[in-house]
Amino acid sequence: MSIGIGSILQILGSLAFFIFGMKMMSEGIQRAAGSQLRSILRTMTKNRYLGVFTGFLVTALVQSSSASTVMTVSFVNAGLLSLVESAGVMMGANIGTTVTGWLISILGFKIKLSAYSIPLFAVGLPMLFSNKTRFKYWGEFIIGFAILFLGLSYLKGAVPDLKNNTDALNWLQSFTEWGFFSRVFFVLVGALVTIIVQSSSAAMAVTLTMCAQGWLPFDVAAAMILGENIGTTITAELASIVGNTNAKRSARIHSMFNIIGVTWMVILMPVILPFLASFVENVFGIGNPYTSPEDMPIGLSAFHTFFNLINVLLLLGFVPWLVKGAIWSVKPTAEDDEEVGLKFISTTTLTPELATIELQKETAHFGQVTARMTDYLRKLMQPALSSKKQNKMLKKLRKYEEITDQLEVDITEYITKLAKEEVTPLTSAKLRSVINICNDLERIGDVFYQTSKIYERKIESDLSFNKDQLEGLNGMLDLIDKSFEVLVNNLSKPRYESVTLDKAMQIEGEINTKRDELRDYDLNNIGKSGYNVQSSRLFNNLFSLLEKIGDHVMNINEAIVGEI
Repeated sequence: MSIGIGSILQILGSLAFFIFGMKMMSEGIQRAAGSQLRSILRTMTKNRYLGVFTGFLVTALVQSSSASTVMTVSFVNAGLLSLVESAGVMMGANIGTTVTGWLISILGFKIKLSAYSIPLFAVGLPMLFSNKTRFKYWGEFIIGFAILFLGLSYLKGAVPDLKNNTDALNWLQSFTEWGFFSRVFFVLVGALVTIIVQSSSAAMAVTLTMCAQGWLPFDVAAAMILGENIGTTITAELASIVGNTNAKRSARIHSMFNIIGVTWMVILMPVILPFLASFVENVFGIGNPYTSPEDMPIGLSAFHTFFNLINVLLLLGFVPWLVKGAIWSVKPTAEDDEEVGLKFISTTTLTPELATIELQKETAHFGQVTARMTDYLRKLMQPALSSKKQNKMLKKLRKYEEITDQLEVDITEYITKLAKEEVTPLTSAKLRSVINICNDLERIGDVFYQTSKIYERKIESDLSFNKDQLEGLNGMLDLIDKSFEVLVNNLSKPRYESVTLDKAMQIEGEINTKRDELRDYDLNNIGKSGYNVQSSRLFNNLFSLLEKIGDHVMNINEAIVGEI
């Protein structure tokens, strides 16, 4: 038997088919039930035990531990989940991903599901053309499911049968004679395969197929599956690169959890595997996985589930230590952002009258966070700024726009809960005022983001502003800074009744005057030699947006004193 370029391409093509089907199926169900999945993650992670169940449920639904772990890292990055809560979700995701192994073992190897794949296309394709969006997404899921098992069917046919090839078997056997080091070697092989294909499910499909074709002994395949548990952590680590420190720590918890589990299992494999093989043989009524290649996939799926269940049970009580280890291994940087989630509102339910105190503090914090965007925009507009630093400032502004969105949602949800109780007319007016304030703060975040997109177009078009234009924009930013100083001071006052509008109105007038000056300057220079029309348009958009920020700041001051 010889394996040529054609055979290798067949294997790679079949694997690509499988991965594409897995991706399409996972994305289809995430789109169909995306908001519900996000809601599950946010509401069902109150403690690490519930987090484990949540991680299992979400991963079993989307059939992708990578999707659920990346989602978890992004939630930690946004301040929606704590490190302890994310640890439970990551552990549950490890159990949830074992469902994929069972589906492949039972449906892919025991049932000729490829024969049903074509009819599934007939069901899913009309759904893709549906006018109902969710119906369309379920169609993607069905077609992805069909493609996945077609890919698995092709993979089984592409991988040569080695059961009767003694030379190849002897060559593979030579790697299994090093005892403990053999197990470590195949763990590394499994991790490498997973990192290359970027999918533990695809790596497992390859492993199970090789077992069914007689390529790998049972213990070797088990070691590779352990390695795949380590390899899958790379996805969360990559997703955390662009996140904050806590996002990186969340990914590190996932990595530590899997590495610790694989370590103790590699040591105990000679004891556990024979016991598990006997257990599967008696319970499922199949052949011994050690001697029956066609039954190895079932044995390996059982081993995968057993390992992840026991690992969760053993390490769940050590979550605080894993968190400490992650904090120790991922040091905070000088560029770490402040707490971006709710800072003063607690999860305990207070009376609406008492809660308004926390709400006012939270609103002042919201104003301080939003005010930082002025500094990032000012840095972005520096003419000598390198492209790397420009990209960094653009990302900062995008991130803070997302932060303002989330803060508004969280504060509004809290107020909605308070409004369900009986409140006094004065408290009701305060709650309405806070809603209006948060609405304008979120709009300010949106406007800052619009200015960053305009400046990004300027960079991409290789346009520049002259000295007068830059001075004018920086002058507007100086006035915006002053308006924010007054705003944050007003928001920080214990009693809104003591706030006056004199200073705010004065600065608002200065902003409008500055806007008019810049508009007159622009109109007077259009058509003159050396005055770029494209730069003029962007300049006009920028100072108009900055004036709009001043309007929203004034709206907030008016909401504080109850004039709207």
